[in-house]
Amino acid sequence: MSPPADHGGQSMCGRLRRVLVCSPAAAGWGDPDRAGRWRGLGYHRPPAEPAARAEHDELRRLLAASGAEILSLPESEALPLDAVYTHDASFVTDRGAVLMRMGKEERRREPERHALFYRSAGIPLIGAIEPPGTLEGGDIVWLDRSTLLVGRGYRSNREGIEQLRAIVGVDGIEVLEAPLPHGEGPAACLHLMSLMSILGDRVAVVDPSWMSVATVELLQQRGFDMIPIEAAERGTMAANILALGERRLVALADNRATNRRLEERGFAVARLTGRAVAHNGSGGPTCLTRPILRD
Repeated sequence: MSPPADHGGQSMCGRLRRVLVCSPAAAGWGDPDRAGRWRGLGYHRPPAEPAARAEHDELRRLLAASGAEILSLPESEALPLDAVYTHDASFVTDRGAVLMRMGKEERRREPERHALFYRSAGIPLIGAIEPPGTLEGGDIVWLDRSTLLVGRGYRSNREGIEQLRAIVGVDGIEVLEAPLPHGEGPAACLHLMSLMSILGDRVAVVDPSWMSVATVELLQQRGFDMIPIEAAERGTMAANILALGERRLVALADNRATNRRLEERGFAVARLTGRAVAHNGSGGPTCLTRPILRD
C-alpha cells in the first residue's frame, strides 16, 4: 500500500518528497539569550548565526534540487538552539506522527512545537511518549517498511521504546532494540544514527567499532551490506548521512575518505559544508531534517 499523499513512507532511503527543517534563526541562534546557553547544550563554541544560516541555506538548496518540498518550523521563543536538528522531536509513520519526549532536558518543549506544525499541516498525531519514557528521533531507524531499530542509551530509555512499540504495533510494525555504548557519557549526544545510516535497500554506512555486537549481528542476519566509515572521521559524524533516494546522498564535506568510499560504491554524494550548523552542535544532515514523506 502506498503512503498517504502528504506523509509517511516508512523508509530511511526512499525518495524524499517532503521534509521539515528549522532554520538557525527560528531556533534562536541570533538571539543573545538563547545563544548564550550554548555551553549547557554541549556545543563546542558560541553559535555563529550568519555562518550557520548560510550552511542551512546550502542544505535547503540541496534538498530543493532533489525535488523535495521543504516545510519550515515556525520561529518560537520556546525553541532552543537544538531545534535546528528537527529529526529528533517527532517521528512519522504512514498513519501519522508520534511526538517524542526528549532525553535532553533543555529540549523538552520542542515536541509541542512539532505538534502545532502537524496540526496545521493536517497530519494526524497518533501518539506521544509520556513520562517516565524518553525517546528521540535520532535513535529510530527503519530497517524496512515494517521494522524499526531503536537505540537504547542516555537519550532514549526502555520505557520510551516500549511506548513506541505499543503505538506502532497496531500497524504491524516490529520494534527491535539496539543497545548503545557509553561513549563520552550522558552529556554527549550519541544517537543510533550517530553510528549508522541507511543508504539504500539493505545498505548502510556504519561505525562498527562503536556498534554493539548484537546490532552488527542483526544487520548481518538481515542481509545488510555494511560500509564502514573512515575511523579518523568519527568525530566529524561520517556515519550521519541523509539518503535522498535513488542512491543520492547528502554528507558532510569534511569526511573526505568516507565520502570517496561511498562514491566508489556507486552513490552520488552531495557535500554539505557543516562546520557552523552541524559540527558545532553535533548534528549532521539526518539530524537537520525530519522527513515527512518518502516513496
